[in-house]
Amino acid sequence: MFRAEPVPAARVLNEARALVRPALEETVAGLHPWLAEMAAYSFGWGEGAEAGGKGVRQALALLGARAAGADAAAGVRGAVAVELVHAFSLLHDDIMDGDETRRRRPALWKAYGTGPAVLAGDALFALAVATLAEVPGGVRLLSGTLADLMRGQADDLLFASRPWTGPEAVTPAEYRVMAEGKTGALLGCSLALGALLGGAPRPMAEALDRVGRHAGVAFQLADDVLGVWGRPEVTGKPAGGDLREGKRTYPVLSALASPEGGRLRGLLGAPDRTAEAAALIDAAGGRAAALSEARAHMAAARALLDGLPLEPGAAAELNALLECLADRER
Repeated sequence: MFRAEPVPAARVLNEARALVRPALEETVAGLHPWLAEMAAYSFGWGEGAEAGGKGVRQALALLGARAAGADAAAGVRGAVAVELVHAFSLLHDDIMDGDETRRRRPALWKAYGTGPAVLAGDALFALAVATLAEVPGGVRLLSGTLADLMRGQADDLLFASRPWTGPEAVTPAEYRVMAEGKTGALLGCSLALGALLGGAPRPMAEALDRVGRHAGVAFQLADDVLGVWGRPEVTGKPAGGDLREGKRTYPVLSALASPEGGRLRGLLGAPDRTAEAAALIDAAGGRAAALSEARAHMAAARALLDGLPLEPGAAAELNALLECLADRER
């Protein structure tokens, strides 16, 4: 399935999807038919539907197994588990954030109702845990990841109630902790699960978990940039959505700390002034600061990888995949 020489990240992702999807469909089919229908909708399966996300997490799980010297197929069970958790988190995120669209069509809670969407998310959560029930250390690793994910999500929601400036304002350090939990924990878990399934020693799995966490912070920073300046026709989300919602994202936090912070404060949360706010954040260095921070976390991830005795072909593919996480348009 995977080649030893470096390959484009898109090929790594496509090959991972081809290997994981049959197992993921088989696992989802074990749910109650209505829940399975909603799960299929959330994954973008079915005629006329836009395909689901890139599948970064499932690819990381397979590469974790490959990095340990095993065949990619050894990581499929871990890939299925992390895809289920990711889908669960997106279903609940859309409800909490009030996002009505995902991948250019109604979010699940808009298509089926809030109650059914919550239930579908819970079912995916439970199915992920069941998938790893017979993997030594698997449920323990996933449980710790879920705890970190919930803490990160809680912080993200609570940030909205804090002032933009002053001693109670959200700090960049708090943001990084939130991003590691909300996004980095599952990326790290993906690599670590794959490594465990591939027979890696625990220290290697733990190091790969740290690689994924750094990559996750970079991924979240890139997401922040897209939340302000992303193109709706590419991202599938309205332009400036994060600004209208008043989200405490890294570009905004950075710009508020600049000399332009006072002017910016008067624009945040004003639905009719998002374009003006976005331009001011950019001029104040918010976008540049977020991209610089993302590059720093990717450098930390690569430094960790360089210190591990990984299978060479998998290491090259992993580097290619990580490279695209912080440099993306959707």
